[in-house]
Amino acid sequence: MEFDTVIIGAGAAGMMCAAHAKGRVLVVDHAKTPGEKIRISGGGRCNFTNMYCGPENFLSGNPHFAKSALARYTQWDFIALVDAHGIAWHEKTLGQLFCDTSAKEIVAMLRRLMEDADVDLRLNTSVTGIQKTGNHFKIALQQADKKSQIQTSNLVIATGGKSIPKMGATGFAYDVARQFNIPVTATRAGLVPFTFENGRFAGISGTATPAKITAGGTTFEEALLFTHRGLSGPAVLQASSYWHEGEAITLNLIPANDMLEKLRAQRQTSGRKNFTTELAHHLPARLVEHLATEFDLTGNLADWSDTRLTELTDTLAAWQIIPGGTEGYRTAEVTLGGIDTDTLSSKTMMSKDVDGLYFIGEAVDVTGWLGGFNFQWAWSSGMAAARAISGQ
Repeated sequence: MEFDTVIIGAGAAGMMCAAHAKGRVLVVDHAKTPGEKIRISGGGRCNFTNMYCGPENFLSGNPHFAKSALARYTQWDFIALVDAHGIAWHEKTLGQLFCDTSAKEIVAMLRRLMEDADVDLRLNTSVTGIQKTGNHFKIALQQADKKSQIQTSNLVIATGGKSIPKMGATGFAYDVARQFNIPVTATRAGLVPFTFENGRFAGISGTATPAKITAGGTTFEEALLFTHRGLSGPAVLQASSYWHEGEAITLNLIPANDMLEKLRAQRQTSGRKNFTTELAHHLPARLVEHLATEFDLTGNLADWSDTRLTELTDTLAAWQIIPGGTEGYRTAEVTLGGIDTDTLSSKTMMSKDVDGLYFIGEAVDVTGWLGGFNFQWAWSSGMAAARAISGQ
C-alpha cells in the first residue's frame, strides 16, 4: 500500500501532524491507544500549553532553532483550536493552561481532527524495518502475526524520547536517525527528581516549602518537595534540566529574603524560647527539625547574636548540596537532547540530507520547561511538518 505520508508515533506531535497534513496519511504506533502521555499529563487534566511560551523557555544545542516553528504556530493558535472544540480550560499558575475536566478531551479533539481528515490509524503495530529507495520509503510493519509493507514519500518520526519507558518509550527515533547517518546529541533525563544517598531527606518525606533552586547557573522559584529518595517539586524538576552529574545545586529556603529581620524582631519579644521553635514560624516544623541535624541550631533565640543569625540566614539562602543522581527516565517527564537540530530545517522539520524524512516533538534536541512548553513544541513542530508536507 502507498501513502503520501506515514507518521510513526501517535503522541501529541504525531497526532497534530496527522490532523493537518494533506493527502493520504497513515499513523502507526505500537501502543494500544493513542495519546497516552497526553491522557496522564497534568494530573489527568493536561497542561496543554503556556500563555507565556517563547524560545527562551527551551533548551537546545541551538537556542534559535525552535523560533520558527513556535512563531508560525503559537500558543494562541492552539488555544483557539481548543476553544473551537468547546474544551473548557483555566490558568493554574505562571501561565499554565489546563483542561477544566479531563485530558481525554485533548486526545478526543485530535482523534476527531484525524477522522475528519480520513487519517488511517493503526495501533498495536510495530515498525520492523525502514528502507529508502529513490524518492520513497519502504516500511515493514507487524501487527500481531500479520506482516505487511507500505510505501510513502514522506516519513515523519514522532516517537518521542526515552522518558517513562513503562509507557512504551524507546530510543526508536534515534535508531532511525543513525540508520540515515543523522547525528544524535547526548540524551539524558529532564524534568526529573533528584536522588540522594542514604535516604538523606527520607525523614521529612512529604514536606514542601517555597524555594529557589539553582543549577547550571539558572534559577527557578517554585515549590520544593522533600521525598524518600531526595528532592522533587516544580522548582527541582525545572532545575534538573540544567544539572549535570557531580555538580552542586543551590537551595534558597528563604526566597522572601526577610528572615533575618523577622528573627531579630522575634528576639525582642520571644528571646527565651527555643531557637528552632521560633524558626518554625517561617519554615515547616519538620524541615526545621532536619536542619537542626545539618546545622547548629541549639539554644534560645536570645542566645543568637546578629552575626550568628546572619551566618545562618546566609546559609539557608545559599545551601549547596550535591545530588547523587536523578530518578532517570523512569519518572522523567522529558528527554533532553536528541536529533541534532543542525541537521534539520527549522521551518519544515525535514532532514537536510534525507529528503522526505521529518523529525518532530520530543525526539528533536528541543526541550521545554515544565508548564506546558513541551506540549506547545509538539503542536508547533507537528504543524511545521504538516504544512511543509501540504506545500504550505
